[in-house]
Amino acid sequence: MTARHGYLGPQGTFCEMALNDWPGSAGSDHVAYGSVGSALAALRAGSLDAAMVPIENSVEGGVSATLDALSAGDELLIVGEVLVPVTFVLAARPGMPLGSVRAVGTHSHAWAQVRGWMDANLADAAYVPTLSTAAAAAGLDIRVEEPPPSYQAAVCAPVAASNHGLEVIATDIGDNPRAVTRFVLVARPGQTPEPTGADKTTLVLYQREDHAGGLLELLEQFAVRGVNMTRLESRPTGDAMGSYCFSIDAEGHVADTRVAETLMGLRRVCAQVRYLGSYPRADGRPSEQRVGTRDADFADARAWLDRLRG
Repeated sequence: MTARHGYLGPQGTFCEMALNDWPGSAGSDHVAYGSVGSALAALRAGSLDAAMVPIENSVEGGVSATLDALSAGDELLIVGEVLVPVTFVLAARPGMPLGSVRAVGTHSHAWAQVRGWMDANLADAAYVPTLSTAAAAAGLDIRVEEPPPSYQAAVCAPVAASNHGLEVIATDIGDNPRAVTRFVLVARPGQTPEPTGADKTTLVLYQREDHAGGLLELLEQFAVRGVNMTRLESRPTGDAMGSYCFSIDAEGHVADTRVAETLMGLRRVCAQVRYLGSYPRADGRPSEQRVGTRDADFADARAWLDRLRG
């Protein structure tokens, strides 16, 4: 049976590019979804084997829709990640001059990354939010006979402009030429990828109660075991004002003793630890292991303690 991989659509999104770059997606059916939530819901329901979704941008930080969808509901596991350089263009139906653009459609994360260019070139243009950058381009598709949309131009990837017959009226409009978006491939719970020495582990932590030093108590579990965090974000739980959980990426694999010991420490001090997987880093950068934090160091300490206990 052919595998089914979902992604945040429609066709032409950076998310589709990430899925195409994933080695394991070759030959699978690629299914577009209108939102991250709907893609992950289909995965939980068994309609998909895996789903590619955006989780972090180098300019805007975490993608809240993905972080929230992964922190609630039936548990899912991240099994890999893909980094995609982000290049934006401004596209419109053929014949639309830049000076006639009064409103621009795009995704909120894309808008945040082109705001400087917009202020300099289309300061009076209104922003119209869309479900994705490709959806913004689809709204202007030249093959669709509909009343004029609420915007005259779209911020999207070059491939999306081409897919919908649009004319590119401005290129490289991103404010940060080094912008990168990180996508993760999510699956239902199963076998964790084998450790590679260049891995990440993703967690969501819930405190027992809000108290002075509560966050420090959580962070100490990583620090004393030499586990470096690469991302830390707070997200509201929705239970009450001021109630937050913490979404964290850390270097290392659950098979590493220092990471396993950290998870046990967090289990003791947290109300809930949601483990979202250990998987290879897309950049292949090995985790730094200081003296005293290597597996052999933990094994030596355990053997020493066993000798003391007789």
